[in-house]
Amino acid sequence: MRGTVTLGTAFMLLACTLSGCIETGNSGGTTDDSPVDSPTWDVGDWWLYTFSTPDYSDDTARLVVASDTEEGGTAYMLAISSIGEARRHAVLNHNPFLGRITHENLSAFENGAPQPVLDFPLSEGASWDFTLFSIEWSASVRSVSGGVAVMEAGASDGSTLDYVYDASSKFFSSFIWTDPSGVVQLRMLLADDGSSHSGDVYFVRGGDLYSNTWDESGPDFEFEDSFFVSDHPNDGEWDEMIYFLDAACGSGGSSVTLTLRDHGSISALERVWGPGASESGTLGTIPYPSEEYTLTATFTGDSYLRLIFAGGITQSWSL
Repeated sequence: MRGTVTLGTAFMLLACTLSGCIETGNSGGTTDDSPVDSPTWDVGDWWLYTFSTPDYSDDTARLVVASDTEEGGTAYMLAISSIGEARRHAVLNHNPFLGRITHENLSAFENGAPQPVLDFPLSEGASWDFTLFSIEWSASVRSVSGGVAVMEAGASDGSTLDYVYDASSKFFSSFIWTDPSGVVQLRMLLADDGSSHSGDVYFVRGGDLYSNTWDESGPDFEFEDSFFVSDHPNDGEWDEMIYFLDAACGSGGSSVTLTLRDHGSISALERVWGPGASESGTLGTIPYPSEEYTLTATFTGDSYLRLIFAGGITQSWSL
């Protein structure tokens, strides 16, 4: 009897399918490749990403919607749950999606202007232009399926962007920037997402102050330079100065000595690395920037130092 019922049921299903009485999933008239519309974010929505750059790899950061009333109520503020990661962004500027994000297209701001990295509704074959990382891009949608839009963008120098928007998470599931030589400059991969984040979140508005790299392998060498710390062009005095450094010394008599002094000759930063010592991706702050700093660095033997300074103005929200 069990076999007879199963066979009869199979014939009924087959007949129903052929006559069209079984509905497929999209009964509302939409299809799997329907255009993807712009989402609405709520304060407290969050996304946990893994970030990789040439400076560091597999660093995780939680991006959180801190406000939805920016730019006269037309933009969100996308902040971060770690003050350290907010400072890292300010000095390295590796994450273009922190800060103001427009309601309409989730456009990130660069040099004060919103850039449509996404151009909703996302439909297969659509194309548009934008600027990001100070590079002009031509983007297109390769495919749309089940609320997932796969996009690519190219630049005249051979750089590429490959990124995926997922309607179920309301943001990128991946975003990869590759330079003309094939080096991945930024990889963002979504690990988790959710809503109703609770706790403090931060955004540090940064401004470049000074950067330099020394790679020495010859005779002893001393370098001295000075730089002026002016205010942010729109927001006044910096709250702090943020630095990022890498250092490495070879064996034998190799060494690096770094000293940063303010205009009153007070030491603001001092570091020494001896033979075989190395340090990578160190982030720190100098609390009260003054007007002028003098940097002195001495190198012996096989030695390397990379140094970046940026001004930072910190905003915070309690959710």
